[in-house]
Amino acid sequence: MKYSGYLFAAGAVFFGIVGTVYAIWSRDWIGGTALIFTGFMTALIAFYLLYTAKRLDNRPEDDMMANQDEAAPDYGFFSPQSWWPLPMGASAMLIAFGLIFATWLLIAGILFLMISIIGLVFEYYRGDFAH
Repeated sequence: MKYSGYLFAAGAVFFGIVGTVYAIWSRDWIGGTALIFTGFMTALIAFYLLYTAKRLDNRPEDDMMANQDEAAPDYGFFSPQSWWPLPMGASAMLIAFGLIFATWLLIAGILFLMISIIGLVFEYYRGDFAH
């Protein structure tokens, strides 16, 4: 966790310097302000990670002599052969088009999204991969 905190701290310094130089050199105050605030947000993440790293024990990433199997091996189950994210993305596209063009597209997108979510959640309750 310390290394990730140091990485975000380096990013905060980078964005602060680049934002300041960009704002002065190009006289584009909006872009410079956006880059400087990106540095501030990155500094917040760096502060949180470094502050949390002080209070917790070292993680396997921080130990130079740690083995690979010391890290937590189970991060959850992710379906490698699922097709349901594709209709979910198409439904999100329909919802976005519905917000822009017509209400009936929005309603159809929400309906298809609900069907896609149900299909994704209950994918492993039926068929060849049932548990």
